[in-house]
Amino acid sequence: MTKENDHIPPGWDYNPASWRERLPIIALAIVRFFIAGYLALYQWRIIPRVWDPFFPEGSTKILNSSISRLLPVPDAALGALGYLADAVSGAIGGRGRWRTMPWIVIVFGIAVGPLGVVSVMLVVFQPVLFDAWCTLCLASALVSLTMIGPAMDEFLASLQHLRRVKDNGGSVWRAFWGMHSSTR
Repeated sequence: MTKENDHIPPGWDYNPASWRERLPIIALAIVRFFIAGYLALYQWRIIPRVWDPFFPEGSTKILNSSISRLLPVPDAALGALGYLADAVSGAIGGRGRWRTMPWIVIVFGIAVGPLGVVSVMLVVFQPVLFDAWCTLCLASALVSLTMIGPAMDEFLASLQHLRRVKDNGGSVWRAFWGMHSSTR
């Protein structure tokens, strides 16, 4: 068994891939998955009304908007799939994955970061384009913002690892796939 310090990236004072760091992100992704899944059920007309304690008419307006129907699949369903990808990619690998599995950390960072930006954009669209608000959409965006920082820490640690491999003359491609992880 290795010590936790063996998994701390050089120059860091903590391990951004530790379970203590990742479990809250995974839990938040699961919360977002359920929120988006619930909203998708409304958009697919599987449930007749969407619960909203503050803006019931606003939620209806937002969830039936032209933006929500831009693609053949409701935007909430796409969000739910993205948030599930966040949770799964956050759960794969151990405490040293920033070094041993950079590919999954980068997938995780790409999943969390852009989905967070899209959530913020959708929140901005609510009052600007539709003069309405959706409570669950706002809650999902808030959760998204809290996930970005911690996910980007691990993403950065993996990029730094790949840079160290390159600087030491190693194969970045092999390191990206976890075939070269000895460079700390």
